Parts: sequence; C-alpha cells; structure tokens
Amino acid sequence: MQPINIGFVGVGAISGIYLANIGRRFPNIRVLGVCDLIRERAERAVKKYRIPKLYEDMHALFADPEIDIVLNITRPYEHFAVTKAALEAGKPVYSEKPLAATLEEGTILRELAAEKGLLLGGAPDTFLGSGIQTCRALIDEGAVGRPVSAAAFLICRGHESWHPDPEFYYKHGGGPMLDMGPYYLTALVNLLGPVRAVSGMAGVSFPQRTITSKPHAGEIVDVEVPTYVTGLLQFESGAIGTIFTTFDVWYTDSARLEVYGAEGTLKIPDPNGFGGEVLLLKAGQGRYKKQPLRFAYRGNSRALGLSDMAAALQSGERPRADVALTYHVLEIMSALHTSAKEARQVEIQSTFERGAPLNAKK
Repeated sequence: MQPINIGFVGVGAISGIYLANIGRRFPNIRVLGVCDLIRERAERAVKKYRIPKLYEDMHALFADPEIDIVLNITRPYEHFAVTKAALEAGKPVYSEKPLAATLEEGTILRELAAEKGLLLGGAPDTFLGSGIQTCRALIDEGAVGRPVSAAAFLICRGHESWHPDPEFYYKHGGGPMLDMGPYYLTALVNLLGPVRAVSGMAGVSFPQRTITSKPHAGEIVDVEVPTYVTGLLQFESGAIGTIFTTFDVWYTDSARLEVYGAEGTLKIPDPNGFGGEVLLLKAGQGRYKKQPLRFAYRGNSRALGLSDMAAALQSGERPRADVALTYHVLEIMSALHTSAKEARQVEIQSTFERGAPLNAKK
C-alpha cells in the first residue's frame, strides 16, 4: 500500500523529530512537501530530508491534490487559522497541541471537520507510547483496583532561560496549562476516562519575564496568561484528580503523574515522553516494584499519532488521537481557566470514547 502523503506546515523547533521519524520509523507516511513563513527554514528541511516539494505558502500546499493529510506544527495561537484553512480546502488535519488557543476556536474546528466529513486530530501522541500504554493495561487489568484518584504535577521556572524564542509561552495560547497540560490531561483521560467537572485557581506570580537565552537575551516579556494553574478534576467514573501546572517555581525533580486505586498506586512515566519507568505499589507490599514495558515505542516517537491517523484514513476507522479527544482536553483546560476567573465549578459538556489499546508489542 502506498504511503499517505503529508503536507508539513511550520518548520520550527519541534519539526526536526517529526521530519526524522516520518518515513523512517513510520513507513506508512511520507513528507511530500513543506512550507514555512520563514522560507529559509523550509529550504533547509527540503535539503536535509530530501523532501520533494517546497510550497510558497500554506494555501499552495492545501491546493495540491497529492497531499492527503496536513500536519500543522505552527505556534499555538496560529493553530486555528491554519487548521481552519486546511479543512476548508478539503484536507484532513493533524495538529500539534493544543487543538486551538480557545474553546470557541476549537468548537469551530470540530464542527467544520464534522460538516466536511474530514479527519481532525492531533498531539500529544505520547499516550500511545510504551510507558502509558503499559499503565493503561495494568489499570484495565485491575492492578490497582478501582481507581479513586490521580495527581499530575508540571513544575518548572519557565522557558526564558533556555528556549531560543520563549515569548509566545507567555502570550495568548501559552501558559503552563495550554503548553504542558495537554500531555498530562491526555494521559489521564486515556487511563481513567472522561472528565465531568473541574474547579480551578490561577494566577500570575511574575507580570514580566526577562529573557536570558540567546538570541533575545535581555528582552522583557509582559506576561498575558496565567502562569500558575491548579485544579480538581471530577472524572465520570467518580475518581477525583488534581492537576498542578506552573512556570513560576524553582524545581529540580522530574514530572510527576500518579494514579491511586483501592488496591494500589501506579507511578506513571513523564507524559512528555513515550517510554519511561512504570512503578506499581500493591496494597500491603510496602515498596514499589518496577513493571516491564509491554509495548513498542519507548524512544521519541513523535508522529506516532499521525501514522495512526493515516492508517485510519485508509481503513475507515477512528484514529486514537482524534478531535473528540483533543477537543475534550481543550475544554478541560479552558474550564480550569474559567473556573479560576469566575470562582465556580465548571461542568464539562464534551466527552469521548477511549480508543482501543495500540497493541504494538515490543
């Protein structure tokens, strides 16, 4: 079967791992062409990865009848306009996270994709990796008994000391919840199911940030979004979760994600990766035991979700990282911000069905 042709929009910092993996790790997809507002980036990608086509702009890419799926790797606040234009041109879209910068934009995209009968989905796809797929299998098998709660923590001091262009993390579409929340929430809902309601609090600890990384060292950034967002999640199953995301705290330990059950506790690997260590504490044991990873995709497997969408496009099945999932996660994040702003619990209107386990044996 011929590979599905990918049209690549946006050749920024994260594009390299996609370009390296597509075709090499995932032979059912190939990059047919690229475009970027900074043409030199696209030219470098074409040369380095031997990509057949270089487009003048995204509209030329959308108009190419050979493109089967558009891959949107632009900045978060640009996701909506790029995805909307691609859908209007009749192309399925796989987008980097989040689906859009606001729930209103996400709703427009979801409805447009449904109206046109087009696949829409996106990152993160790390929940399809060996680590979280192993955790899902353990939970589904009853290793911790009935899940009663969960906790997710993303704690760091922001991006201005290391990222080459960190300003957008503090502008519309940025902040720790929209930036990193998708990894934690996508993992949680795939392990425990949909969320029914949330309560949140948020704030801005530092109204300005000084960039210390090159090439923008010394520039001052005005912070426009909450950089400290914490909340409670009421899952439809009855389990209660906690999520804490911040760019305001000095911290050295790794990310933390845990599921607590009636008969044990499961420590989940960092949801920003595909592999990692899985630790299980059974009732009465007194210590955690390392669990063997059962599935493939332990290393950086970006584009795994895109490959799964391509397979779904050919088979007519539903992709695992589809718009029902990405929209549900976007609504949870939006609701946490709304809850913090309005000091009330917010009911989640959307839901989704967990996709079948990936079943990619190691």
